Amino acid sequence: MNTPEQSILGKPAAYADQYDASLLFPIPRGPKRSEIGLHLDAKAAPFFGADMWTAFELSWLNPRGKPQLAIAHVTIPCESVSIIESKSFKLYLNSFNNTCFADLAEVQATMRADLTEAVWRDGLKQSSVGVRLIEPDFFDQEPLHEMDGLSIDRLDIECTRYTPAPDLLKAAVDEQPVSEVLVSRLLKSNCLVTGQPDWGDVQISYSGPQIDQGGLLQYIVSFRNHNEFHEQCVERIFMDIWTRCKPVKLAVYARYTRRGGLDINPFRTSHPMALPRNVRTARQ
Repeated sequence: MNTPEQSILGKPAAYADQYDASLLFPIPRGPKRSEIGLHLDAKAAPFFGADMWTAFELSWLNPRGKPQLAIAHVTIPCESVSIIESKSFKLYLNSFNNTCFADLAEVQATMRADLTEAVWRDGLKQSSVGVRLIEPDFFDQEPLHEMDGLSIDRLDIECTRYTPAPDLLKAAVDEQPVSEVLVSRLLKSNCLVTGQPDWGDVQISYSGPQIDQGGLLQYIVSFRNHNEFHEQCVERIFMDIWTRCKPVKLAVYARYTRRGGLDINPFRTSHPMALPRNVRTARQ
């Protein structure tokens, strides 16, 4: 089983100059999920969703050797066996740089096949990874939009805890239930291996007992010194709110700033619903 410590993260790496699918490094979701009370069987998780990636540094050669480029939107289902370690994803994409492909469709099909194989390795494939490539003529149609919802960053609160503190979460279980969407730009965590900072916005949509907004903001801030991958942080946030605040419905969506030409945007929901559009924020 691959572990984060075995990955190329934090280590010198040579850039491959020809296509190489073996560069992809899958890391099983199971061990981290067990830390938040979930069995290794993904079917036991009380959420659906996906990890939505945007790759801004994708280029290859056409049959005449002329460089081509695109922006890639990649959707990895959260029920997959593994996540893809981000540096390995970057190295994999860079291996396209001096490789000839017949056309955009061949690049898209190659990426879909390679990523699907990697995230379902050592498991029974249930669905494919989604890959959508945006050509340069359509770059100016790529939207920018901040997360919708009521910002809880407006609250003047004291913050003293910088590792995840779920006991800060409280809800008015004896009052009328509400439905609301809350957002914060103060999510920060650190890479599990390198300790480098990861900056993100988070949107929490729920129906049920009203969540204390001050406590929620303090809880989000408490991730500030926490070392965990993006996908794992979002699942931890989901499970802490789900178990402590008892919402009837819950969705947690985070958009992290770009690193190495990639951003990762995990989404988890308690009920079947369409994925949010992969629209970047100003900080991305």
